Amino acid sequence: MHWTRTLAPLLLLCLTPGAAYASAFGTLRGIVHDPQHHPIQGAQVRLRAQASEWMQTAETNAEGEFEFLAVPLGEYRVTVAHPGFNTLEQRVVVTSGSAPVLHFSLSLAMVRETVEVLGAPDAVNPESSTTETLVNRKQIEQTPGADRTNSLAIITNFVPGAYVVHDQLHIRGGHQVSWLVDGVPVPNTNIADTVGPQFDPKDIDTLEVQRGGYSSEYGDRTYGVFNVLPRTGFERNRQAELVASFGSENETNDQISFGDHTQRFAYYASLGGNRTDLGLQTPTADVIHDQASGVSGFASLIFNATAADQLRLVASARHDHFQVPNRPDDQAAGIRDVERERDAFANFSWVHTAGPGVLLTLSPFYHFNRAAFDGGANDTPIVTTDHRTSQYIGGQISLGMVHGRHNARAGLYGFFQHDDLLFGLRATDNSGLALTQKQKPKGQLEAAFVEEQFKLTRWLTLNGGIRLTHFSGGVNENAANPRVGAAIRVPRLDWVVHGFYGRYYQAPPLSTVGGPLLDFALQQGFGFLPLRGERDEQYEVGLAIPVRGWVLDSSVFRTHAHNFFDHSALGNSNIFFPVTIDTARIRGGEVTLRSPQLWHRVKLRAAYSHQLAEGKGGVTGGLTDFSPPPGEFFFLDHDQRNTLSAGFDLSLPWRSLVTGNLSYGSGFLNGNGPAHLDPHTTFDLCLGKSFGESLSVRLTALNIANSRYLLDSSNTFGGTHFNYPRQIFATLSYRFHY
Repeated sequence: MHWTRTLAPLLLLCLTPGAAYASAFGTLRGIVHDPQHHPIQGAQVRLRAQASEWMQTAETNAEGEFEFLAVPLGEYRVTVAHPGFNTLEQRVVVTSGSAPVLHFSLSLAMVRETVEVLGAPDAVNPESSTTETLVNRKQIEQTPGADRTNSLAIITNFVPGAYVVHDQLHIRGGHQVSWLVDGVPVPNTNIADTVGPQFDPKDIDTLEVQRGGYSSEYGDRTYGVFNVLPRTGFERNRQAELVASFGSENETNDQISFGDHTQRFAYYASLGGNRTDLGLQTPTADVIHDQASGVSGFASLIFNATAADQLRLVASARHDHFQVPNRPDDQAAGIRDVERERDAFANFSWVHTAGPGVLLTLSPFYHFNRAAFDGGANDTPIVTTDHRTSQYIGGQISLGMVHGRHNARAGLYGFFQHDDLLFGLRATDNSGLALTQKQKPKGQLEAAFVEEQFKLTRWLTLNGGIRLTHFSGGVNENAANPRVGAAIRVPRLDWVVHGFYGRYYQAPPLSTVGGPLLDFALQQGFGFLPLRGERDEQYEVGLAIPVRGWVLDSSVFRTHAHNFFDHSALGNSNIFFPVTIDTARIRGGEVTLRSPQLWHRVKLRAAYSHQLAEGKGGVTGGLTDFSPPPGEFFFLDHDQRNTLSAGFDLSLPWRSLVTGNLSYGSGFLNGNGPAHLDPHTTFDLCLGKSFGESLSVRLTALNIANSRYLLDSSNTFGGTHFNYPRQIFATLSYRFHY
């Protein structure tokens, strides 16, 4: 029997009670011994989050060992105490799926017990083949403009090769990325047809970004995985926070949130609203017809039912409205196109400790996503209507086992998708053209994964796994994707060398065109081919060098794609149709640099990327009239050779701070190329001050020099867009108890 036929009923059975693996967790282990290296039994171990009151306790066994399962990703302090010995404290960073082992050598207490704090935690994961970046709540609050509702600065300011062009996030040369919340996927097979935010950064506690080399449990979105750990209430004690801002272009980003916790229960909830006269990137330097607004609600609930069972629920709902920006002649002609979007999801997880080192996680999820483009009555010669509603219901089940040198995970994942599509064309030139297409396509995806991390020696860790996927919708496709990697920790130097090879399959959207609408498209020189899944092959080698708290992390990668997903613009509307290109070749090198806190005042960071994003061959799927150079590689519209983001955080007396970020790009493709646009540089600055524990104010200036430039001018897929002008706004945050 074909494996997909076996997998589907098994997945359905797992989904009956609910299913999903919350890969926002890691496992923390350790060994405690005395000065003679004898194990200490009965030592008290406390694990506490660095930025909240989340805490767990354990006691060492006869071998001096302790273990914490289901530890959310983030920074922690581990404290070990035993009568007759000095108390020892160590800091550690936990990433998703990791299982670090800590060693504590307790010294005898002579006169009185002291607390000895060890140095900084390992800044590099010595067991991972994945290139990853952690961004915490404090960085989101302090980075200029990063906590705005529509901002992606939490990614572009910290991750090399990440930038926003034609209102779409691109990373490592592509824009097919996975968003997870609490480790649970928020599926979306549609390609770049929504411009609204997936999450409000103010609701994020920690963001883990993986951009290649990730394990088989993370799915198939080749170019990036964004794992969001939301605020939970463990950082609050019956406390509310009001955030209000106002600035240029009548922009405001406001939110009120509430949070509290006990030993067994924690909750966090927020309501937010935003508006601006400067929404989407504009086709000219002038800002015309570009208002945007949105409202949102978010909630996170955690309940520890027993010592071995935790229940987690995360839910969100958003509504966004965008005016499609005009050129002066469009505005004079009375064109008033708009885009309305809605997004809602609910993820539930049951996290069960099934035994020593064994973690079972089950979660169902639901995701609703809608994008509705409506052309204005004065559009000429055709008024376009493009509405899409997608609903996803499914889940994932995973079993994780950590024992000795082994860290293994296996699971099933799947969802059903139902779309409701409306596409219409109505002529305004008295030709009588009026075409409408309504469709309700359905699809489903099923996958199984197995992953093993084996610590062969103290300095060598091997990672391997495979992901089997079946997709059925407009097409039926199967994929078996192996992934292997290794991490070598160089003795004494603590440098980490990692390498990776993997394959990915990315399911296509359910979009299609048929009937009279297809006939009309053919008459206009367009054609439509069924969309098939993208298949990718990726190689990567990297080196991480920690020196006295500094960390230099570098990697080179190469991605080969077949049926590469891209998009074709609807005029200059920022609204896109999906297309696939026969072949893509993306090559690049990346470097990140992070400093420790220098002079107890300042931290520095930088993220640099050099890459080439090229395509070859014709369009293999979608609606398009694009004809590439025959038999030659051509640059994709989002190709930018060099990208740099560099920032600093400076703490000043009187509870004040200054943060800044410089962004440089060497220029995107100019038209059909091969020439590129001119280089561009912007600088952002934020000044902040806290008044006690309750009140803080910030003044932020983005693009402080008001440098204006043509950002992209692709004639193939992207449209024409200018960068944003200078924006200045003030933000007030006030906390109070209720």
